Amino acid sequence: MKILVTGTAGFIGAQLAYRLLERGDEVIGVDNVNDYYDVSLKEARLQRLIGHPRFTEVRQDVADRAAMANIFAKHRPERVVHLAAQAGVRYSLENPNAYVESNLVGFMNILEGCRHNAVKHLVFASSSSVYGANEAMPFSVEDNVDHPLSLYAASKKANELMAHSYSHLYGLPTTGLRFFTVYGPWGRPDMAPFIFTKKILAGEPIDVFNHGHHKRDFTYIDDIVEGVVRTLDQVALPNSDWSAQAPDPATSKAPYRIYNIGSNNPVELSRFIEIIEKRTGKKAQKNLLPMQPGDVLATYANIDSLSNDVGYKPETPVEEGMANFVDWYREFYQV
Repeated sequence: MKILVTGTAGFIGAQLAYRLLERGDEVIGVDNVNDYYDVSLKEARLQRLIGHPRFTEVRQDVADRAAMANIFAKHRPERVVHLAAQAGVRYSLENPNAYVESNLVGFMNILEGCRHNAVKHLVFASSSSVYGANEAMPFSVEDNVDHPLSLYAASKKANELMAHSYSHLYGLPTTGLRFFTVYGPWGRPDMAPFIFTKKILAGEPIDVFNHGHHKRDFTYIDDIVEGVVRTLDQVALPNSDWSAQAPDPATSKAPYRIYNIGSNNPVELSRFIEIIEKRTGKKAQKNLLPMQPGDVLATYANIDSLSNDVGYKPETPVEEGMANFVDWYREFYQV
């Protein structure tokens, strides 16, 4: 297939594009390679893709309406995986406008491109952050998600609503994936696995919020990519049993689906740090701090619907996944 993937300089986008190329798909990769974090890491990810005969790199901002319309019209993708977004909960407190531009305006441009170019399926990144103030565990796609705790979370909830409206109005099949904490080789420098590994190896203290009592559903990158590919291949269909009297939030009479994609196995932050210590052979110096604004105490994914519908089954234990990450980090940064 010809597949448009946005965010191909990003962590998940680069790995997904690599996987799609391996199986024989043609990939049009869109990314503006911004400086939210280390540009050299983004460039290194792209170098694994550039030069492949079925990969076309397009350096463009998804928030640029005319540019995105041209990309869709020129390449006519059959399916789209939209991963480009302004990420990060804490950064949304500092620069909220970046989230409006990328996550709302950018997503609108993707929806319009799909609508006007007969795209057969749009898969897009949502986030576990949408669960916000919800404390019922594990998080289920049946749960209420009307109380976001950050603008980032609100923008991802908005994406789900926008996608549903296009599925309803134009019959565009859309599937939203609520990602839980993704980690592994080539990971993001602004996330805990990377920050902790970097500082522990350098002998620097790490900030441990909520005194290490956070729990996160850490999910290995290979498991995530497998789930995205399986979801992309199964086009969203209307739920014929959907009832307006007892509405299912994760499905619709329109061709629309929402799934959690995680490991279904939360790990306490303090335990996660121990795993890094063991692999690096170094003891962490910890600054124990209170919980930060916008943070949630725990994330824990109920993945039953994704498992039932596409056979998704995460298989990488966190000990193995972090060993792979630490080994990659040491090799990439020559530590």
